[in-house]
Amino acid sequence: MKRKSKAGLIEKNKKALLFAMIILILPILMGCGDKMPEVLDIEIAQQDSEAYSFDNKDSASTECIAEILRDIYEEAADTNTLGSLDMMRRMVAVLGENGYVAVDSWNQIDMVQAEQVIDFCKAVDEKEMDELTIIVVMEMGIRKFDLKTEDGSVNIVRGYYQYDQNGSLQNRSTVSYPADFWQYTEEGYLIFEGSYFSDEGYILTLNDTPEHTMLRILPLDEKCREYNRMYILQIGYWKNNLFLCNWSEDDFGDLDFYDLFDRFYPMIYGQPVPYMPDENLGVGAVYQVPEELFEDVIGAYFNMDRETLRSKTTYLSEPAAYEYRSRGFYEGQYPDIAYPEVVGYMENEDGTVTLHINAVYPHENTSKEFSHTTVIRPLSEDSFQYVSNGIILPEGEHEIWWHSNRLTEEEWKEVYGGDGS
Repeated sequence: MKRKSKAGLIEKNKKALLFAMIILILPILMGCGDKMPEVLDIEIAQQDSEAYSFDNKDSASTECIAEILRDIYEEAADTNTLGSLDMMRRMVAVLGENGYVAVDSWNQIDMVQAEQVIDFCKAVDEKEMDELTIIVVMEMGIRKFDLKTEDGSVNIVRGYYQYDQNGSLQNRSTVSYPADFWQYTEEGYLIFEGSYFSDEGYILTLNDTPEHTMLRILPLDEKCREYNRMYILQIGYWKNNLFLCNWSEDDFGDLDFYDLFDRFYPMIYGQPVPYMPDENLGVGAVYQVPEELFEDVIGAYFNMDRETLRSKTTYLSEPAAYEYRSRGFYEGQYPDIAYPEVVGYMENEDGTVTLHINAVYPHENTSKEFSHTTVIRPLSEDSFQYVSNGIILPEGEHEIWWHSNRLTEEEWKEVYGGDGS
């Protein structure tokens, strides 16, 4: 990826800076309290209540849903397994047994009663009238989408319900909006987007609040999901370029091993990297990481010699350490990014596994912003190595705009000044 001037870096990160401003303003909007309120205000924002009125069955239906899920919820609460994959899978399954369309919030479980969604999409295409309810199971509650279509247009009423101490589902927010974007993709996703009025959102952006929803309709090979959870999702695309550039064991290309140190360290030690940015955002923090620690962390997931690693980083022979600069304010990343989904795999004769992956990006309303092929070398039940990655971008100009590289040494000095010592 091309490096940018200081002005370009600041311009590139303007959305990240806006996000930081939003974080600072939110406490003011919420009354400057020390913590988030336990009960959120109910927000109702319908675009046209006459044109898009729904039967008043919401209370009864959510009570029914809560009763269906009660035993599983209480068991999960007692065993501290709320939000676990097993709990989500059981909840989705029992909702399907009771005739509901249901899926989990992370699209890790095959949707049940998916044929109802496919029929609804056909009704949209054929400009017929139809209604549909979709339940999205979350860690501490559900999202419920009530959809209605007529003459090819779709209106959505989205409710968010949270469990109370008695295991009942309490409404925390309800919004209504027409679908400005509606698509059933060839990758098997239903995507819809719309905007609703929100006092808080309007204060921050002077616009209605957009809402993007992306739900996998078609089933996915469970082995693909397992490979994704084991090797890909835990790294993802957040503040690293492991899956965003071309590299191999013969040529590690533009891999940023400092970002990978940040990602691998918690996987090994179960805690965040101890080398934190300075509390003063205008100051760049520089550390010296002992060579044994840095090389052990990177070497856990790559088959590479120390000479190669040192040539890709700043190694200091005198203290036998790697110079490490924490990501600072101007290296922030837009918070709403794509996530990887393994859609195919091949188990090779040499013991490696080739994974075919799509970048799913709800914010851009696409189930395939780009794709990449990543090769993994399993070593044992608990260890593996990354072997290579090849990225495939769409034809024409395409920029992964939401990713920010670390500053080069020259850029870092220009932004922060001095050597940080």
